[in-house]
Amino acid sequence: MIVFVNPGDRRQVYQGLGDDLSAIEPPVFARLFAHYARQHGQDVAIVDMPADNLDAQAAAARVVNDLDADLVVVAVYGFQPSASTQNMTAAGAVARAIKALDPARPVLMTGTHPAALPERTMREEAVDFVVDLEGPVSIVRVAEAIRDGASDFTGIGSLWWRDAEGGIRKPTRAEPLVTDLDREMPAGGWDLLDMSKYRAHNWHCFDDLDTRQPYASIHTSLGCPYHCSFCCINAPFGKPSYRMWSPGAVAGEIDHLVTRYGVRNIKFVDEMFVLNPRHVLGICDRLIDQGHDLNIWAYARIDTVKDSFLEKLRKAGVRWLALGIEAADSTVRDGSDKSFDQAAILATCEKIRAHGIYVIANYIFGLPDDTPASMQATLDMSLQINAEFANFYSAMAYPGSRLYTDALASGAELPPRWHDYSQHGFDALPLRNAALSSAEIVAFRDHAFATYFGDPRYHAMIARTFGPRVLEHVHRMRAMPLPRRGAPHPRSP
Repeated sequence: MIVFVNPGDRRQVYQGLGDDLSAIEPPVFARLFAHYARQHGQDVAIVDMPADNLDAQAAAARVVNDLDADLVVVAVYGFQPSASTQNMTAAGAVARAIKALDPARPVLMTGTHPAALPERTMREEAVDFVVDLEGPVSIVRVAEAIRDGASDFTGIGSLWWRDAEGGIRKPTRAEPLVTDLDREMPAGGWDLLDMSKYRAHNWHCFDDLDTRQPYASIHTSLGCPYHCSFCCINAPFGKPSYRMWSPGAVAGEIDHLVTRYGVRNIKFVDEMFVLNPRHVLGICDRLIDQGHDLNIWAYARIDTVKDSFLEKLRKAGVRWLALGIEAADSTVRDGSDKSFDQAAILATCEKIRAHGIYVIANYIFGLPDDTPASMQATLDMSLQINAEFANFYSAMAYPGSRLYTDALASGAELPPRWHDYSQHGFDALPLRNAALSSAEIVAFRDHAFATYFGDPRYHAMIARTFGPRVLEHVHRMRAMPLPRRGAPHPRSP
C-alpha cells in the first residue's frame, strides 16, 4: 500500500487564526496522486494531518501501525499555492517520526519545496527518495520497484534516492510531465477523504457564514505561464507551463462533488484560472447548464480579466475573484513581471464588482524596489479600491522563486526554520531589501491589515453588502492577536 501524507500544522503556520478563520483545504495533490496510483493497480490511503489535527507522532503511528504502508509519500504543498516551504517543518517531523518507528520503512517526498531543493531535502530530511518534478509517474514506479525487491532505482526519472551506503544518487533523466490530464491523471479520489472535515475561508462565505462546510478545492489546470519573481509555483514542473483538464472533466468533477457530498463552496486552486478563453468559458457554459448553486473563488490577473468572461463567470457560480495587484508603484510591480498601470487596476476591480462578483485584492510589501513611501502608496490604493476582502503579504524568498535565487547570490538573511516562511508565523522573516529591514516589512504588513479592516469606508461597504452580522465578524477578526517576536503590541492578522 502507498500511504500519502498531507503534512501541516495549522497553529504553527497561522497561530490562533487556524482555529476558526482559515480554511481547512482538502489535500489536492495527495488526492490526485493517490487516485493516479490507484488507477495503476496500487492500494492507497491518505493521512491528512491538518484535517485530523494529527501531530507527527500520531500521523506516523497511523501510517506504520494502522495502515502498514509499503511506501510513504509525503506530499508537501502549501495552504496557498506557492507556500509549500512553510509546511516543511511538519513534513520533516512526520518523516523522522516514521523512521523512529521503523527505520526500514521507505519514505518519499514530493511537492513544490522538495522539487525546488531536492538535494538539500535528501541531505536534511529522513527520507529515502525525493521527486524533483511532478511526481505521480515516479511514485508509482518506485512502489513497483519496492514490490519487486529492487535496490537500484537508477532507471526512474526525476528521482533522487539513497543507496545502501547512504549515498545520494541523482536522477539520470527527467520524467516527462503528464500531458493528457483527462486520460492520464483524471480527477478523483474524493472517497479517500472525510469530506466533513473541510471548511472554506471565513470571507469565502460572507454571504452566509453558517455554510462554510462542506468545502472542496480542485485544479482545472496545472502550472502557470508567467514568471513572477516572488512565486515558486512552477518548481514541480521544471518550467513555466500550462496544462488543462477539459471543461467537461471539470464540470463532471463539480457535479460529483455537489451530488455526492453536497459541496457548494469550491476553490479553483489554479495559480491562474481566468486566462484561456476556451477553457474558462467552456467550464462556465457547462456549470450554467448544470444549474447548481455554487460559491466558487478563483485566481485572476488584472490583465487577464476580459469583459467577455465576467457575465458567464457570475452565472456559473464564481462569486469571488482573487487579483494579484501586489503594489501601487509601477516600478515595484514591474520588478514582479506585472506591468499593468494603476488605472487598469482600478477599472478592472470596478468592472468585476459591476458584474456581481466580489474582489479579493492581494498585496505584497517588501518587494525588491519597495520603500516606506511605496508601501504606504500600496496601502492607500488598497483603501481606495476597498475590495470585499484583502490579503496583505510580506515578500518571502520561497525556494524555487527568483527572489530565493537572488537572496542566495546577495547573501541576504533567510528564515532559519522552514515554518518561518509563514506569513502569519510568530517568527516570520520576509526578505529584506535595500530600503527596508525584515522587521520593518512585517510591522508594516500588520499595520496595513489593521488599518484596512478598521477603516470606516470598509465597514460601511461590508454592512451594506453583507449585513451587520458580517461586519461584527470583521470586528472580531481584526481584534484577534497575531503575536510577532519583538513586537511590543501584537496586531491583528
